[in-house]
Amino acid sequence: MKVFLAGLKPFLGKILTEADVKGIFALESFYYADKTTERYLPLFKDFLLDSGAYTFFSGKQTKGVNWEEYVDKYADFIKRNNVKKFFELDIDKLIGYDKVIELRKRLEKQVGRQCIPVWHKTRGKDEYLKICDEYGYISVGGLVGAGGAGVSAYSKEVAKYFPWFVNEAHKRGAKIHALGYTSVDGLKKYHFDSVDSTSWIAGNRFGFIYKFNGNDLQKIHRREGQRLANFEKTVKNNFNEWKKFQQYAYLSL
Repeated sequence: MKVFLAGLKPFLGKILTEADVKGIFALESFYYADKTTERYLPLFKDFLLDSGAYTFFSGKQTKGVNWEEYVDKYADFIKRNNVKKFFELDIDKLIGYDKVIELRKRLEKQVGRQCIPVWHKTRGKDEYLKICDEYGYISVGGLVGAGGAGVSAYSKEVAKYFPWFVNEAHKRGAKIHALGYTSVDGLKKYHFDSVDSTSWIAGNRFGFIYKFNGNDLQKIHRREGQRLANFEKTVKNNFNEWKKFQQYAYLSL
């Protein structure tokens, strides 16, 4: 299983060097992508590009957004950087699924290859089976917790259906990605082809460090009243421990 590390952008070229990120699986949002992102892209062993749509559910004013223009810029970035794996704009709640399909077709026509559709619960079972039949790589959304870390109540509610999602995708020859799902116990139980996570950043934000023990990630919390002495060292440590976990997941899960 590939565990793509997300949320790297603020640290690239500042704390994380080219040597640090070379050969990793990374996910970045087009919304935050810039020249630094483009410079680092060739270093990644595998890369997923998110449309940045989730950002628009995080307080950004969406009224009056020209989605066709956004798609055109998204397509230009994909073509310019020869990005192979990229997600559709899964903004059903904002513009409706019919419009999402229209934008999906516009994106694919410009790029010349399929995107990765993002199934949500509101699309229904039949639509899930349809994209599994029509696409080589699909994803399921709505799994990420508040603030981009942890496992949401929704993901716990639908976890019992994960084997069905995975089996139906594989039966139809499609790979399946779980957006924002990195419950370590869940990854060992459910056989997604890939997932992504910003959880490696949580320690940097909340004052703890990660330690990979060979098959799991442990959190080592600071004592009450203590502070982490060095932010950069904390970032480096947490990134490196998650990189170890990434390699473990790729070879063993």
